[in-house]
This record gives sequence, structure tokens and C-alpha cells, in this order.
Amino acid sequence: MEKIIEVRDIFFKYDKEYILQNVSFDIEKGDFVGIIGANGTGKSTLIKLILGILKPDSGEILISGSNPSKSKQVSGIGYVPQVGVSSGVEFPATVTEIVLMNMYREIGLFKFAKRKHIEKVKEILSIVGMTEYANRRFCDLSGGQQQRVVIAKALANNPEILILDEPTSGIDHRSEDALYELLDRLHLERKITIVMISHDIERLKKHSNRIIEVESFWREEV
Repeated sequence: MEKIIEVRDIFFKYDKEYILQNVSFDIEKGDFVGIIGANGTGKSTLIKLILGILKPDSGEILISGSNPSKSKQVSGIGYVPQVGVSSGVEFPATVTEIVLMNMYREIGLFKFAKRKHIEKVKEILSIVGMTEYANRRFCDLSGGQQQRVVIAKALANNPEILILDEPTSGIDHRSEDALYELLDRLHLERKITIVMISHDIERLKKHSNRIIEVESFWREEV
């Protein structure tokens, strides 16, 4: 199998104490990987290192063979933060406008979206089941609906990898079921590699093919 994410001997600290020590693992193309662990063990930090937002104190991370911390823009990755910190939450943009935000490279800075861009947004919203909400204000949606829109935004650049930080946080059980159904479709039908932080290990075991646990020591469950 092709390695799409490689993490090699990573050490990282914010202050004096290391949050992550001697972390090594590979994620192969087509994996659905669940990342679990107690609060404060470094799960979100690990994701930020993979995205290149943070740089490790030592060790190396490669995304499709390239070091994300040395690139201005990590290509091939769609990132879905928790809804509470997602772009667009604090102002009354429409669902369509939220998705268009992630297409600025295709549209061009300070340029207006063309018909082809709007059509692409419609196609993406259809994938996540949010077509009828295209003109609805993002801030008027439920937590589950907002999460679907944020996933649509992440899909706008046709990513090979989709990274999600606790996407089920703050949504009801019905929305959670719908979210996992969507992720399964993206994984199986569109062949997107999924990396997902969650506290629900039993649910992850049903949908993922691998579980990585972040603790005060590092281990991977098969």
C-alpha cells in the first residue's frame, strides 16, 4: 500500500515539557484512521503538526513525500475543525459563501465566483446532503448541519485526505449517525483517506480500519 502520511520520531513541546514524545506511525492511502486519547494528551497538537501549522522540535512528517512545515500551503488535505472554531461561525455568511471561501485559489483573490464555481458548490452540497440550504445563513443552521457545511468547505479543493477534529462534538445522535454515514461514503466511494479525532472508541471501531491512541506514552491499536 502507498504511504500517504509518515510520522517519524516526533517530539513536540509548547513550553518545557514535551506533549508528544517519540511518535511514529504511517497512514496508508485509503485508510480510515481514528485517533483517540484523553483530553490534554496532544491529539489536536498532532493534527496541527500533520497540517504544518506547528513544527516539531525534532523528527519528521511527510505528506505524500513532502514536509508540510516547509510548505506555504498543504495540498491534498481537507481540514475539518470542531464546529465551534470553524471559519464562518461568527458572521452571517450563507452556506454557499462558506464553501466558496475554500475556492479562492481557483476563483482568484478579490474576484467574483463564476457560474462554474457556483455549480461546483451545488455539486459538493449535494454530496453532503445540504443542497436545499445553499442560501441559508450558516449561523442559523443546527450543529449537525453546520458540520456538514464545514465538511463541504473542506471538500472544495478535492482533497485526498480529510482530517476531522472531533466532528461529532455538540451534535445529536441522529446527526452523528448521518455524519458517519457521510464519512463512510466519502471513504468507500470517493476513496478519501480519513483521519478523525474522537472520544467514541466503540463507534470508531465500527467505521475505521485502524485506531491510534495518544496517551502519556504512545501506542497503536490494531
